[in-house]
Amino acid sequence: MNDLGKTQALSNDPNRTQLGAPPTLDPNKTMMGTAPTLNATITIKPTQCPVCKTFNPAGVMFCVECGLIFDRALPADAFGAPAIQLPVLVETTGREHSVRPGIKMVGRDGDVLLPDPRVSRKHAQITSDNGTLLLEDLSSTNGSFLNGTRLQKGEKKNISQGDTVSFGGLELKLSLPGESAKTNILSGGRTAAMTAAPRLDTAPAKLVGNGTEYPLKKGDNIFGRKSDNDVSIVDPYVSGKHGNIEITDSGVYLTDTGSTNGTMLNDAKLVPNQRTQLNPEDVIRLGSLEFRVVLEQ
Repeated sequence: MNDLGKTQALSNDPNRTQLGAPPTLDPNKTMMGTAPTLNATITIKPTQCPVCKTFNPAGVMFCVECGLIFDRALPADAFGAPAIQLPVLVETTGREHSVRPGIKMVGRDGDVLLPDPRVSRKHAQITSDNGTLLLEDLSSTNGSFLNGTRLQKGEKKNISQGDTVSFGGLELKLSLPGESAKTNILSGGRTAAMTAAPRLDTAPAKLVGNGTEYPLKKGDNIFGRKSDNDVSIVDPYVSGKHGNIEITDSGVYLTDTGSTNGTMLNDAKLVPNQRTQLNPEDVIRLGSLEFRVVLEQ
């Protein structure tokens, strides 16, 4: 009977030094082998993803950034792969947010990062699949809108080139990189004859402040946060339709049209819907932003 308290001598004990012939393969010795076949392509440089342009380690089967699965037969020169334009959401300020393939979260903590207090942390999601984009609201506080129509809970809407999407009041347009900078070509490719020579119109005044100059035309100049205003001021403390600056032959007039946070003129809050004439040195304050109206000479 075996004594359980006694160490058993086993010939195959992995912790015991074995006596015998030396091993046939020395792990510390460089082994000679067959050279790689000349018919096999050896990848020794990183692979650049043709979608997101990320450089991946050699030999990987999918992109470590966007997850694109690579074909086994890669192009002869992966670095020279043509650039694939991704859809982008463009803010009124011109800032672009790329929409990569797959499901992307939109929000203050999303893949499409929108650091705006009106936007929920996980506000909506956009699914990009083979050129088709679907928008879905994720029960956000202020809602998601497509071309002015609010999305219902669980509803998915297809968004196309030029559509306007709004997340809690923050408006963006769906476009392609550089699309807005392209020159439109007339149908037929022929040069169109002008009926009259172009005339250069100079704005009679401009709204100056926040490091920007906004041209003001004669008559009414509606200003606010929305992109369809005459003067679009993208700031969370500015209302969608905040006020009006009127340029007339008799002077310049400012009116607050019932904004949420009000309009300050020289530190005095304007009465809503009351037309007030401006002087050259008057300071208009919208939240923390300061502006002056400058007349052109």
